Amino acid sequence: MRRLLITDDEFITAEGIKHAVDWTKLGISHVFTAYNASQAKEIFGREPIDILLCDIEMPQGNGLQLLEWVREHHPAAETIFLTCHADFHYAKQAIQLGSFDYLLKPVLYADLEAVVKRALQKIDENRRLNEFSQFGKYWMQHQPLLIERFWLDILKQSIPSDPREVARVAEERNIPYSEDMCFLPILIHIRRWHKSYSLRDVKIMEYAIRKSAEEMVVARPESGLVISVGDGFLLVLLNGEDIQPESASLYELSETYIRACRDYFACDVSCYIGDHVRGHETAAMYGRLLALDANNVAYDSKVFRLGQEQVPALASQQPMLDMTVWAAMLEGGSIEKVLAEAEAYIERRIHSGELTPESLNPFLQDVQQTVYYVLQVKGIQAHQLFGDRHSMELSARATRSATDALLWLKHLISTSMTFAADVEHSPNVVDKAIAYIHQHLSDVISREEIASHVFLNPDYLTRLFKKQTGLSISEYVLKHRLNIAAELLGSTDMSISAIASKIGYGNFSHFSRMFKKYMNMNPLEYRQEQQDRRKSKSRESGSERS
Repeated sequence: MRRLLITDDEFITAEGIKHAVDWTKLGISHVFTAYNASQAKEIFGREPIDILLCDIEMPQGNGLQLLEWVREHHPAAETIFLTCHADFHYAKQAIQLGSFDYLLKPVLYADLEAVVKRALQKIDENRRLNEFSQFGKYWMQHQPLLIERFWLDILKQSIPSDPREVARVAEERNIPYSEDMCFLPILIHIRRWHKSYSLRDVKIMEYAIRKSAEEMVVARPESGLVISVGDGFLLVLLNGEDIQPESASLYELSETYIRACRDYFACDVSCYIGDHVRGHETAAMYGRLLALDANNVAYDSKVFRLGQEQVPALASQQPMLDMTVWAAMLEGGSIEKVLAEAEAYIERRIHSGELTPESLNPFLQDVQQTVYYVLQVKGIQAHQLFGDRHSMELSARATRSATDALLWLKHLISTSMTFAADVEHSPNVVDKAIAYIHQHLSDVISREEIASHVFLNPDYLTRLFKKQTGLSISEYVLKHRLNIAAELLGSTDMSISAIASKIGYGNFSHFSRMFKKYMNMNPLEYRQEQQDRRKSKSRESGSERS
């Protein structure tokens, strides 16, 4: 609802106008009266006045001066003058100062209502224009984000793939779009970084790669746009009227972009050029390009055209390798030979066009099975060797590309066989196990826990341990604990229960029984014997000095 202020130095005139007009019918909820400019300014200070109905000739500042003040401090308010003087000079000043209208007294109330209606319409129009202006500023500032959000909704099918629905949403969001528009999509995938980046640095590099795509592939804003679709993927939407998918220049441009990404951003990028589509067909084309990328395990930096990619030959044409020979080579320590064979096998598959996810995955599984078999023979626990984060990441990426597959195989084979070679020098492994026992003497430790620490099968570690020490692991642990207990009993005043706890015995009675079994006396008797021996030695030393 609106507010109106009547300002007139004649009390009767002001009150007469206030009560003679049905203001609520006009949409005015509050009507205020002032009898001079000072009172009017005071009311403006506390009320959001929309319309000022004002006399011109008033004491303490005339209406023209008040209008000038209102224009400066409350520019949204409209002013209508009421005056007894039909003076053109006054009318001219009122117009120059921006008054809405100029009425002569006595005014007909019907005319006054008509003028106030028009003033309210102008206020509404000004408000709409102001809101539109604010929206315009917002639109210009956020247009790229709004357009990207629109296309992401299309790709994720939040907007149904129906031409009328896409057009409707575009119009609703004020997106420049027509059903007749034709686009040529290019999917860009950052397949690999050649440097180790933090998450923050990756985001910065991805932004740089996107800006480079805008400059090198799109070139001009009117030629298309680049959308970030997440997980290292970008989608370029080129103006389909400007270029054909089979264009040699487009292929060369994509290759140049790939080289620039490798040289300046230290990453491998692949580009997948699609076919012409309308806006509502973009999601389906995007899905086909993603499938093309998922099927590409052979090349990291290459341009592909949809429909012209090489069709893989049947895997049966080249049978899988006999891993028996590889197992023998691994058992013999021929790590480099096996790695060279693996690399050569993958290269042959690439050149013959047979390397696909369906052929790469079985090969990796067979190699892993062979390595794990050799580890088992050597008593090594594979899950202990490859349970770290780096190993799990390499394993997870192995089926994505030939490069990732070879990185995983090198890590798998080198780590396994290097550790297996260490195991061959059993003293090194047994020493590690003994060190672990000494560090955890006060804990309850099992044979399995000790074996896990050195990545070996418990039975295999036991055989190595007994071969070097002459004792089983459990015998060694017991003997070492009791030796420590004997040393503490004979050389300290620690309580027997404290000593038992120190070497991992929570049960005092059990400790006493075990101690007596191996020392032929209980802990108290042993301590007494050691004390008697020390006294005897002390007396003998005293006699010799005498």
